[in-house]
Amino acid sequence: MTSGSGDAWVYGPDGGKFWGRFGAAGLLVHDPQRGVLLQHRALWSHFGDTWGLPGGARHEDETAVEAALREAKEEAGVPADLLHVRFTSVLDLGFWSYTTVVAQAVNSFDPVISDSESIALRWVMPEAVAHFPLHPAFAASWPALQLRIMNPTPASRRNADAG
Repeated sequence: MTSGSGDAWVYGPDGGKFWGRFGAAGLLVHDPQRGVLLQHRALWSHFGDTWGLPGGARHEDETAVEAALREAKEEAGVPADLLHVRFTSVLDLGFWSYTTVVAQAVNSFDPVISDSESIALRWVMPEAVAHFPLHPAFAASWPALQLRIMNPTPASRRNADAG
């Protein structure tokens, strides 16, 4: 399926480290009745014991959307066929990028811890997300993502596959 795993650290010019040789992607699932799906990250993971999104390193030959859907299936049992991708949000540092893929659940589902990267999975109402100890990068991006989730624009609906 993939010609090159992205599972490796990338080091930035300032010495910061980022997971994913080809960048990384995460899936933010919104269910209007249940909230957004958060993952309590394993203690051993980068920024462990924080809450964030299922996601991880992109493989060499996959898009950010493909990577986010694959990682969410691997880590949380998220069924891609029950999602509608709405938009993407990209943090591009030049040498590395992270894409948040935002999808709406078209049918409710129960996430399942399916590997060792999760301590817990939980649906959280958007107004409560900021009260959790969040992964620092997710904490920084959450206010803008929350606005877009709660107030979709025609442009964000049209550009669901951008990024």
